[in-house]
Amino acid sequence: MVGIWGQGSLRERRPGVFEIRIAVGVDPVSGRTVQRSFWFHGALEDAEERRSELATQFAGYRAVRRAAPFLTVGELLERWMAAHHDWRPSTWSSARSNVKALCADAIADRRVSSLRPEVVRQAMARWKEMGASVSVVSGRFRVLRSSVGWAQSESIIDRNPIRDMRGPPRPGTRMHVPVGDVATLIEASEKLAEKAAAALDGTASSLHALHKAEQVQLLVRLAADSGARRGELAALRFGDLDGRVLTIERGVSGEEVGPTKTRQVRRLTLGRTTVELWRFSEAAWRRRAAGKNSFGEWLFSRDLDHGRRLTTSGLGHWFAELRDEAGLEGVSLHRLRHTVATYLVGRGDLLQAQQRLGHRDASTTLRNYAHAMPLEDQAVADDIYEMLRTSGNLQAAPAPAAN
Repeated sequence: MVGIWGQGSLRERRPGVFEIRIAVGVDPVSGRTVQRSFWFHGALEDAEERRSELATQFAGYRAVRRAAPFLTVGELLERWMAAHHDWRPSTWSSARSNVKALCADAIADRRVSSLRPEVVRQAMARWKEMGASVSVVSGRFRVLRSSVGWAQSESIIDRNPIRDMRGPPRPGTRMHVPVGDVATLIEASEKLAEKAAAALDGTASSLHALHKAEQVQLLVRLAADSGARRGELAALRFGDLDGRVLTIERGVSGEEVGPTKTRQVRRLTLGRTTVELWRFSEAAWRRRAAGKNSFGEWLFSRDLDHGRRLTTSGLGHWFAELRDEAGLEGVSLHRLRHTVATYLVGRGDLLQAQQRLGHRDASTTLRNYAHAMPLEDQAVADDIYEMLRTSGNLQAAPAPAAN
């Protein structure tokens, strides 16, 4: 038998038949090297060449897996974050936050090779007892599952110990803003703009107050009409509106302007009142900034010349101030998007809702807004009743007794 450390061994079992033994990995329990036999039929020189090929092939494999049996969840999470991922900035921020929380938890010290669904379930129960919300628990689990899945795809581990595990309950039904409350918001924004116009006294502060109030009025109209995401609204430019057609091709993630969340461009038609308000406001803003050297491209801005984009957090703060003025507790800018979705799905316009919201596929729309689907099964209920009545002696339901 010919053996070379790290290069495997070669033994001729019978004339022209060779056994090649190569170290292929590490046992996840004992940490010992695992060897595998390969059989080769041919001449000794060819068998040596095959042994060399196999040794080279599995050398890199062993190098990656040598530490796998002792790899902890915390170490894996750090590797996962350090690897290249095609993520949006907001996804990076969310993942980083969840990894930080997981690394501070007891589960971070557990070896990945000993990770089990029951261990993860115990951790989730502990997080819940500590006051973590459904969305927080769900977010941590998704990060943990993604990191372990990544490790398997990168050949760091042989198997995913939680691959078939069911995740925690998803956050509840996405609540929309009742149409009456939307009307209240629009009315409040109009009154705010009127009040700011009446208070205009030639000072810079009153001018900026009017400028802000006019933008808030347009913001509410656009959000309630288009169903656009907050990041998409913050990234709108004056040139995105052509007639009544609004093109949404960019969004803000982590305060960086890039593609939309689904990386798709969509075009949608706005209501006439929204378009008229956009055009009227733009003309007024351009006149107001006539003394400036130039006029910017961003629709929402703190500056009179619209040269700098308003941040997404700034957009949210402006809306929150209006919400408080209108006395509508708990209403957020994003919930206006749910109002558009609920209205369209409630009419049975599932594909129209998918297109307007910018979902990648209709299954996303249906999964999130199935509760709004119209009930159209009265005829089915009547048919079942008739079937039961004619096949037996089912009588009509008795009338309720009088009080």
